[in-house]
Amino acid sequence: MIITTTGQILLLSGLTIAGLLVNRVVKLELTLSCALVGLLTGLSLGFVNIDTGIRHYNLQDLVFFVILPVLIFEAAWHLKLHILKRWIIPILVLAIFGVLISCIVSAGLIYLGIGHSVGFPWIAALLTGAILAATDPVAVISQLQANDAPDDLTTLFEGESLFNDATGIVLFTIVVGFATQTWSGEESYVIYFASVFFGGIVIGVLLGLLAAAVCAFIANPVANKFILVITAFASFYCAEHLFHVSGILAVTIAALTTRFVLDKADAALMEGVAETWAWLGLFFNCLLFVLMGLVVTLNMFAERWLAMLIAIGASLTARAVAVTFCSFVTKPLPNNISVGWQILLVWGGLRGAIAIALVLSLPTSLPYWWTIQSAVFGVVIFSMLVQGTSNSKLIQKYGHSETSQP
Repeated sequence: MIITTTGQILLLSGLTIAGLLVNRVVKLELTLSCALVGLLTGLSLGFVNIDTGIRHYNLQDLVFFVILPVLIFEAAWHLKLHILKRWIIPILVLAIFGVLISCIVSAGLIYLGIGHSVGFPWIAALLTGAILAATDPVAVISQLQANDAPDDLTTLFEGESLFNDATGIVLFTIVVGFATQTWSGEESYVIYFASVFFGGIVIGVLLGLLAAAVCAFIANPVANKFILVITAFASFYCAEHLFHVSGILAVTIAALTTRFVLDKADAALMEGVAETWAWLGLFFNCLLFVLMGLVVTLNMFAERWLAMLIAIGASLTARAVAVTFCSFVTKPLPNNISVGWQILLVWGGLRGAIAIALVLSLPTSLPYWWTIQSAVFGVVIFSMLVQGTSNSKLIQKYGHSETSQP
């Protein structure tokens, strides 16, 4: 078992290196290069006797418990707290109300577009909307950094993406429970959402304080690097597996808490930490898109192409409605979202790892699971091929536009 697992890890790691080579030689965008390598590998597996170890039943756990903790911790670690404080209200409005609006609008458009209430009922459309409601923080971070985007814009993007992923996962859990009729009914949706959301924050604060205390006591910059890496995994594991609260929020808050405390204690304790998270983030980011390429199948394009097109249009429209509404609501605030930044938030609201992981966790007992999976895959591929490749130009055009003042 250990030898087999080691071989599978080396194979996946080799594919990430292949993605880097494609990026270097062909000059294709990095995430797209890695997804292409994964896709070609997945198509060729039928001709060679190679097992990647990736299955529909283990991909979600691999993404959630292994890859996302590192990527989320890295993103949260680089958030500037003083800027986050300025934008926290718009971020929370987008992350909570924006996700709900996006889910309902996209669900309605998909339901009307498919127009088959028997084979694709309202609950199926709502499930699709819940999966597509959250944006991917991983996909936009590298583009913002590469284009020297203002710190305020980067914080707005990263903060909203990190928080709305937590909201989207809770929303998906509620809708799945309703669709499978497994919701206990012992507590209301609002109470469940609040407990999961704020429970993740509490776990993140506690583990962040603990990690910071251990780092300060040991006072070894080298040891602190792996302590922080363990903190990323531990915060997600404890939140999701032990306390059944939001792991994404736990990781995010743990990173922010640790960074804040160590900054106040002694900056020397964080020597070399940024470089460690840089290579970890690069590796897991490449691995993530390799995995996304591996799970794409060509059959869905032939059988469900119309559902894909409908979902793409619905998700973009819903995102535009959500961003416009939330920007209007927060307009009286000293820091509000300019029209140019609204365009970036709409087009840069990419769907990626979390959407893939959620849709692969759908129970196959649901008769419409294949249609939902195909639609979500179509949106993710569109995000990578079209939005991802053109987003940099929009960042260059609108990224430095000033926020409007009330």
